[in-house]
Amino acid sequence: MTPPPPQHSTPPPRLRPWAIGLFILFVAGFVFGMLPRWRHTSELRTETRELSVPTVTVAKPAPGKAEGGLTLPAEVKARTESPIYARASGYLTKWKLDIGAKVKAGDLLAEIDTPELDQELESARANVEQANAALALAKATADRWAELVKTESVSEQENQEKAADVKLKKANVDAAMANLHRFEDLKAFARVLAPFDGIITARDIDVGDLITSGKELFRLADTRTLRIYVRVPQSALGDISVGTLADLAVPELPRRKFEIKVVRTSGAIDAASRTLLTEMEVDNSSGVLVAGSYAQVTFHDSGKDPALVLPSNCLLFRAEGPEVALVGGDKHVTLHPIVIGRDFGKTLEVLSGVQSGDQVIINPGDSIVTGTEVRVAEAK
Repeated sequence: MTPPPPQHSTPPPRLRPWAIGLFILFVAGFVFGMLPRWRHTSELRTETRELSVPTVTVAKPAPGKAEGGLTLPAEVKARTESPIYARASGYLTKWKLDIGAKVKAGDLLAEIDTPELDQELESARANVEQANAALALAKATADRWAELVKTESVSEQENQEKAADVKLKKANVDAAMANLHRFEDLKAFARVLAPFDGIITARDIDVGDLITSGKELFRLADTRTLRIYVRVPQSALGDISVGTLADLAVPELPRRKFEIKVVRTSGAIDAASRTLLTEMEVDNSSGVLVAGSYAQVTFHDSGKDPALVLPSNCLLFRAEGPEVALVGGDKHVTLHPIVIGRDFGKTLEVLSGVQSGDQVIINPGDSIVTGTEVRVAEAK
């Protein structure tokens, strides 16, 4: 059997060198042409993502300045002040003391001539004598009738009538004596006396004036201790109570302050002014302070920590009320409602809703909502 002739394999076609070089050039050109595009696309995507995250400036709540105390206008009054009236009618014969004079209780201030009262007093004394005489006669008659009734010279009824007449005459004596004492007391008012220690602040009479009952003659004030009246607003009542200390200042003594304390309050707020009438006392034994003057009272600081303050442009006004935008540690926004205290213009007092370490966005946009991612830039 004749073996088959050997088969020769055909060698694979080879690329020509120039084709290989052309292919390499094409691939290199493609790579070098698309690489900048890829880089630009990646940078654009990164920049777009970064630009989609807003950059915000934040501020941290800071403690406000400690208050120097609540300052309110006050009225200075004498501890005891009273007008001195005339109880007796007549003509003023003399006055002893003038305004500014210091008096003691019982000192004579003025004397009044009371001719009509003198006549009534004499008439009352005569009535007493008449009543005593009638009583003596009634007693003598009753005693004689009491002896006669024993011998049945007079009837028992007549004896009882004489005894009753004695009681009647004694009652007349008592009435006459009471009337006499009344006129004597009225006569005593012809001498006008000081009812308490103090200083005369007014004199409205002169010698020869007709004095009628109810006319004011003098005004007397005890200024050794002064009463200070202050109307405290309702918002400050939490810091004011009996024993609270304060400083009193008057414009005429700018370098002096007098320490005072609350001694009592009215216990009710005035519905018209929404204030509480508060009374304090100050020792004025030196006479430096003048009753009736205007003053200012500064209550001592209560010692409470001052409230936190924020820039006014951190505030957001929403339907839920005032809010601020806080940035958390994950750079996401959370809206917090706050309670506003006093408004200082550029800053405002925040009573609750934020803490000292919070990051609050300044000038937050109206579109900002809870969950928004932000980039934080510290405020200068």
